[in-house]
Amino acid sequence: MNKMRQYFSSNILTGAFLKYLPALCGNPAKKADFFCGIAIALTGSAFLYLSHIGIVLPWLNTLLGLLFFYLLLPANARTWFFAGAFLSLFWFWWIALSFLHYRMAWAIPLVLLFIALVYGTLFWLIAKTAFLIEGNIIHHSSSIIHLSLKALGLLGLSYIHPFTFDWFKPELMFTQSDLGIQKWQFALILMALVLTHWRKNPLFLLLILLAWQPQPHSVDRHHTDISLITTHTPVEAKWDKTKHPTQFQKLLSRIDSAIDANKTLVVLPESVFPVYLNRNQKLFDALHERAKHINIVTGALYWDGKTPRNATYIFTKDGKVRVANKVILVPFGEANPLPDFLSDWVNRVFYDNAVDYKADAVISDYTVEGKTYRNAICFEATSEPLYQGDPKQMIVLSNNGWFTPSIEPTLQRILLQYYSRKYGTTIYHAVNMAPSYIIRKGKVFYHP
Repeated sequence: MNKMRQYFSSNILTGAFLKYLPALCGNPAKKADFFCGIAIALTGSAFLYLSHIGIVLPWLNTLLGLLFFYLLLPANARTWFFAGAFLSLFWFWWIALSFLHYRMAWAIPLVLLFIALVYGTLFWLIAKTAFLIEGNIIHHSSSIIHLSLKALGLLGLSYIHPFTFDWFKPELMFTQSDLGIQKWQFALILMALVLTHWRKNPLFLLLILLAWQPQPHSVDRHHTDISLITTHTPVEAKWDKTKHPTQFQKLLSRIDSAIDANKTLVVLPESVFPVYLNRNQKLFDALHERAKHINIVTGALYWDGKTPRNATYIFTKDGKVRVANKVILVPFGEANPLPDFLSDWVNRVFYDNAVDYKADAVISDYTVEGKTYRNAICFEATSEPLYQGDPKQMIVLSNNGWFTPSIEPTLQRILLQYYSRKYGTTIYHAVNMAPSYIIRKGKVFYHP
């Protein structure tokens, strides 16, 4: 870190707003590592908060993403720890909000500390391992060996999923940028930055042009005959059975409006009917009757007599009804990823002895009006396994009520944009407590 000042001062990527950062990160004092880590984490989170307030400038996101990795690579292990800790807090602080719904506000600081420690430790291990492997060969933070090992660690971070939570992908910073998000493109970017530090020559930054992949300015949104229903039902109201008759009638009226508008398919959010729909004959019949006029895809619960499932019900005009259950469950929210002896204790203490949902073993595809859609329910739509086989179209049902108001819907949308760009999947997303939208080739079209 003792030579970072001269690197930053000659770096063409640093702007006026980072005027004092080189001096800060070049300071050998341990407290400087703390503030430098925060500053680096801010550059790696800016894209998310800018998008949240509606500012999406590909050139700015490109510069911010490059700055993050440029500043991080030569930093010492302590700075990596603080950068990882605060980056995870800036990205994932909203996870703690769900505990408010369980009346466990006291757990929020513990959850935040846990998140920071997990990701801070992962970042620290990457930097520390680089120092240990390099050993006594070269004691220099800008050696090619040292920098390359750190870059390899960053490449591998997106494959590390603490407790099956896989929302952290470093290359996500480039989703709304002019650079590509494929692994080989991310590797090229890191290689260019490593060589720039190693040779102290900004000309190596030109290699980044090989990863240049600006998104198209105009994209056909497609399928205007699909109605995506947005609902605004808070969590407590959603599970209040006394309010179900009114809620359900409003939802049925929304379906009737889609029929009147001559739509061919109406999509409603995750568990928008928070009942075991296969055991609620009156509601089931009401949907089945409307399916004579319009295809319906809706979220609800499914009970097989043993375990509950989070499911998608597909009612089609030909009179058929299909149930597609969720295959990737939310860690802790739907299924406990801990060993059984710990899982039982957590469910008993924190979730009032609630029974875990059960996931299906096989990913579901279904066909409506001759078009095949991959089924996805909220969290699983942001997981790589759901995109096996490169599905052309995906219908996603979400309930973001557990985490709003927060940046969670924005991060979820950027993840869906990431996968849409990566796999060429057109995504139709119906959401509770956030706007619904269509994503095609990484571009977002909000549904009226």
